Amino acid sequence: MQNQRGVRTRVLLVATMALIIATVTACSLLLVRHGLRSQVTDDLSTDLTRSVMTFQNLQTDRLTALERENALLADLPSLKALMTTSDDLTIRDGAVEFWKVSGDDLLALADANGRVIAVNTKGATSDNALRAGLQSVLGAPAKHYLVGDGRLFACSVQPLYFGNKETGTLLGYVVSGSAIEGTTVRQISEPTGVDVAFLSSGKMLASTLDPSLRSTLSSQLESAHEIHPGTSSVKIKEERYLSAVEDLSATATAPLQLVVLKSFGPAEQSIQRINRLVLIAGLIALLLGTALMVALSRAVTRPIEELAEGVRAFGVGDVAHLVPRRGTYEVRQLSAIFAGMRDEIQHANRALLESERLATIGRMANSVSHDLRHYLAAVYANAEFLASGQLSAQERTEIFADIRMAVHGTTEMIESLLIFSRTGATMRRSPELMAMLLERVIALVRAHPDAEDVTFVIRAQDPRDTAAVVDGKQIERAIYNLVLNACQAARAAGAQAEVVTTLEIRGGQIILNVIDNGIGVPESIRKTLFDPFISEGKQKGTGLGLTLAQRVAIEHGGDVILLSSRPGETIFQMKVTQELQTSPMSSSIDRDKVGTR
Repeated sequence: MQNQRGVRTRVLLVATMALIIATVTACSLLLVRHGLRSQVTDDLSTDLTRSVMTFQNLQTDRLTALERENALLADLPSLKALMTTSDDLTIRDGAVEFWKVSGDDLLALADANGRVIAVNTKGATSDNALRAGLQSVLGAPAKHYLVGDGRLFACSVQPLYFGNKETGTLLGYVVSGSAIEGTTVRQISEPTGVDVAFLSSGKMLASTLDPSLRSTLSSQLESAHEIHPGTSSVKIKEERYLSAVEDLSATATAPLQLVVLKSFGPAEQSIQRINRLVLIAGLIALLLGTALMVALSRAVTRPIEELAEGVRAFGVGDVAHLVPRRGTYEVRQLSAIFAGMRDEIQHANRALLESERLATIGRMANSVSHDLRHYLAAVYANAEFLASGQLSAQERTEIFADIRMAVHGTTEMIESLLIFSRTGATMRRSPELMAMLLERVIALVRAHPDAEDVTFVIRAQDPRDTAAVVDGKQIERAIYNLVLNACQAARAAGAQAEVVTTLEIRGGQIILNVIDNGIGVPESIRKTLFDPFISEGKQKGTGLGLTLAQRVAIEHGGDVILLSSRPGETIFQMKVTQELQTSPMSSSIDRDKVGTR
């Protein structure tokens, strides 16, 4: 059991250390993950801000260049001459040559009233869609972005004057534009590794995203009001992105947003790698900490367990058990203190036992010497009477009876002393019927002078139910002492003496109650009632009767106690364990005893 406790202690220490290391590792992972996520988010936000600034700078430079090119184009005399004609078809045909010469992605001409006459652009484009956008640009020169038919252009508007700008006549407007497509968006994304998308009313105009991701992003942002300026997290398919939205609607012919995205994927992979490193470090720390704690717990708890074993061994009388001489300084010091204490206790116990032995011998000698002198004086005096020849036969018979009584008392005293000195050493157990033993004891007590005029009452169960495996002689002696003690107490009261004995079976024990109607046990000796040589209130006796009865009962798995005591009723209770054998032989012995007694 102690080894199990020691193992549990070590397991508890190791489990505690493992729990601490696991908790620290988990907290470290959470803190590192949270810190890295915050840092990654900050870094990504910085990259997105830089990308937006890059776009703004590029567009500023592009618009400036476009303004210069468009201004040069508007100063060409040939273009002014073309715009002086009133034939729209002629203007459209002539605009093609100027578009080719300019190299722009978009070239449009409008008359002085803002009516779009000619539109030239690369790729298949709906003329009506572009004309509607161009009308917006012409109506608001501050708008630089033209949205039309799923395409996006950065535009510049220049008026055409016949003569100078201050005094000349307005001939119309020339609009040149540069398409914002793959090359332009890549210029924004390459410096910081972000993805760029231009959205208008939930439709993707241009983007560096993979085509499979464009439809997903568009479906998530179906309408313009779902796109909010600022930084936020968005999930496209199974990958998370940090997005920054720049609203360009104020400078565009339709709602327009620039969405800059950067994937958390590479950062997540870095975080996962760091998490694995932290986890591996935590596992290594757990293994090393567990091994260290096992070694430390064994080095600390093992000497303590050995010391506890030494304390228990000393408690059960094993004084030769060695105490540990190893372990921590505190354990070694505690072992030394315990060893010194054990030696002092042994020395004190030897001295106490010696003093108690001498005191017991003194009490026994004092008790026995008085009774022996009494019996020997009676024998000596009556022997002198018998030596004279002047006694009648009746007187000789009476004197002989006194001598016999004195010899019987002396023999009984010696037998009590022998049983007291050898209690438990010569136990001879055999199946007995307690009811029969009780009847035999009552018959013996009736012949004792102290039982004269005492009324005996026996209340017992069926004798066959009172079988037990006991030392019959010792049990008889114990019952005899209890019943004789009750007779002496009952006669001392002066009234009609009565002793009642009851025998019952309860919980595997045979319970004998001896009840007398004496004056009761004095309060002064109740605590020492079962100590040897206690015979207060008696004129004779060694004071071993109750002591012997209790020791015999204890050796038979029971006890003798003073159940209650008051004037007119004193109850002594004796318990004996049955310990019945179950073999057929013992059962036949029990039946034989029942049949013969």
